Amino acid sequence: MRLLLADDEKELSNALVAILKHNNYTVDAVYNGTDALDYALTGDYDGIILDIMMPGLDGMDVLKKLRDKGLSTPVLFLTAKSEIDDRIKGLDLGADDYLPKPFDMGELLARVRAMLRRKADFSPTNLICGNLTLDRSGYDLSTPDHDKIHLASREFQMMELLMTSPGRIISVDTFMDRIWPDGEADVNIVWVYISNLRKKLSSLEANCEIKASRGVGYSITETN
Repeated sequence: MRLLLADDEKELSNALVAILKHNNYTVDAVYNGTDALDYALTGDYDGIILDIMMPGLDGMDVLKKLRDKGLSTPVLFLTAKSEIDDRIKGLDLGADDYLPKPFDMGELLARVRAMLRRKADFSPTNLICGNLTLDRSGYDLSTPDHDKIHLASREFQMMELLMTSPGRIISVDTFMDRIWPDGEADVNIVWVYISNLRKKLSSLEANCEIKASRGVGYSITETN
């Protein structure tokens, strides 16, 4: 599951990222409302955790713009404000939950799980391109006539990015930012993973392929 965390308190943000990753979430962290809006609109997130008081745009403004653009990704507000009027305003704008600071980390994780369960009610478990199916719950890739192949975490994240919008080009920078955000890998690692995934598509006799757009990125498309 991929989360976007937007909080300008970097020490708290770093702690939250560490805890969420320890609980098997993929997390992108940003520190202002402008970046939060950009990431939310261009990324494929299962849930968004928003602080209200942020530079650039505050969390309320970010949420309003997201909902105005039709983005239904569930949102959990984190804020030092606990006044009832702020809670009502956030919920009226389309927030799914509200957690005042300071909070217990266990409660945060429980609220994130509840938020994602609600999303699962309208989010497809499987992503499909041609005869290829990616099972988001089991990290499995399959075609009707072959046994499924279990993907490692980063292989799955890469396929999920590609198969969420078949035909859309995903840049190398996007792969690096989403999958290797700590900068611990060279950009050539993207090509290595793409090469391995192509072999798996071939072994499954998938009628879709991962195409390279030179100098731009990669996309997955159905073949005739």
